Amino acid sequence: MSEITLVQAINRALTRAMRDDPTVVVLGEDVAKDGGVFRATEGLLAEFGEGRVIDTPLAEGAIAGLCVGLAAQGFRPVAEIQFTGFIYPIIDQMMNHASRIRTRTRGRLTCPMVLRSPCGGGIRAVEHHSESPEAIFAHMPGLRVVIPSSPARAYGLLLAAIHDPDPVVFLEPTRLYRAIKEEVPDDGASLPLDRAFVVREGSDLTLVTWGAMLKETMATGERLAAGGVSAEVIDLATLKPLDSETVLRSVAKTGRCVIIHEAPRTAGFGAEVAARIAEHGLLSLLAPIERVAGFDTVMPLLRLEQHYMPEEQRILAAARRVLAFR
Repeated sequence: MSEITLVQAINRALTRAMRDDPTVVVLGEDVAKDGGVFRATEGLLAEFGEGRVIDTPLAEGAIAGLCVGLAAQGFRPVAEIQFTGFIYPIIDQMMNHASRIRTRTRGRLTCPMVLRSPCGGGIRAVEHHSESPEAIFAHMPGLRVVIPSSPARAYGLLLAAIHDPDPVVFLEPTRLYRAIKEEVPDDGASLPLDRAFVVREGSDLTLVTWGAMLKETMATGERLAAGGVSAEVIDLATLKPLDSETVLRSVAKTGRCVIIHEAPRTAGFGAEVAARIAEHGLLSLLAPIERVAGFDTVMPLLRLEQHYMPEEQRILAAARRVLAFR
């Protein structure tokens, strides 16, 4: 079995879902003829035709609204928003329609749609191409928010999102698209939504992260291990609904926690994770919770981008502070 990248895993999951279910349709800007700006939808037009792989105008609000209508009428649309910096016009459709259909119709209708978008920095992009808006969507009742961190999780979680009867915002870390490769069997097997993954076992410290920041977090875990510290690393994967049990179980074991994310610190999703620990695991804590996050600024342009991104040294410093607390 050959190894594939994360973007190839996305393509493989879309292909599998479309072959297995004729109600799955793909739409978005340049997804058909060009195969998507990152080629995530490459080859789909040739196999499934223009009736199921649809190039849309540059109108994100219309893309989301079309998905809501299709989903309400028995289709399973998967839309691509080219970059998360362009995702904000869809908030009206997602907040006022997609997330409310089940409640509004008393369960008569659901909205099985997936909204995909590359997210995050690290690719030296221009303005509006490196946003991390996961906390905005996690705040909307009725939406699931999923962020994969590896090819295997991208494949399994995207299939699960497409099968889900309710709307899912599926954010794909841009800098991981071609950064790592894994063997990913094309077996159509979904991974569970709403469940965090313990990707490294440990007993002294819990590191909680998601998406692209798993790379730096795992590297920090290795550096701590070299110094005799056993760090447990949790990849949340699904932010909403949050798998609090896995996080709390880890903190009960280690007594210390550092939360790492790329989005700005204030009201970032790490604050929600910290609040859950404070509410339900306070007596397990041996030290204050630390957050390592992006700064409360617009993502800077090329020359300063790396100064914004949380890097290993910042995570390591936070880990050492909580380990030193007595």
